[in-house]
Amino acid sequence: MPLQPSQLVLASQSPRRRQLLAAAGYEFNVIAPHESAETDILARETPNEFVARLAYQKAASIARQVDAGVILGCDTIAECRGQLLGKPVDRDHARQMLLALRGQIHHVYSGVCLWQRPDDTTLVKTDVTKLRMAPITDQALEAYLDSNAWAGKAGAFGYQDRLGWIELVAGSESNVVGLPMELLANMFVELMSP
Repeated sequence: MPLQPSQLVLASQSPRRRQLLAAAGYEFNVIAPHESAETDILARETPNEFVARLAYQKAASIARQVDAGVILGCDTIAECRGQLLGKPVDRDHARQMLLALRGQIHHVYSGVCLWQRPDDTTLVKTDVTKLRMAPITDQALEAYLDSNAWAGKAGAFGYQDRLGWIELVAGSESNVVGLPMELLANMFVELMSP
């Protein structure tokens, strides 16, 4: 059993984050963050700064609903050649993202915020994973789009879908899925150390 607070609250609607936490043995409740916590990137904001800010905003949006425990906020985004790739709004947007990624090195950034209640101690850190997408054919790309598996996923793909055309070059595999579990474990140790 991993080190964890007596009450852990996940500020996310992501089924992948829930799966990662449950598979690692964490016990937690889920409270969806307020819609206002999801904002666009600010001028001159780096990918690390963006995901850190959104993770913090998600945790902050539900902090007053939790009397005691630790709130976990997280945000993930893909980046390729300076272009940030969030969740696609529709199939055409997903196609544009996948075409931009095809045959390219890219990165997935996650921001993680732990917000401890009632003392309101916060800890925010980021993680990055380097990936390479194979130069997939138009036919393979369209077949993936037909599957709708891209919906709700940063960069329009799910590493956990085991597509065979995404290679992990360096970094955390769970980060690409949506929550860097190694970083999270270290953050719990840091937060709960006397």
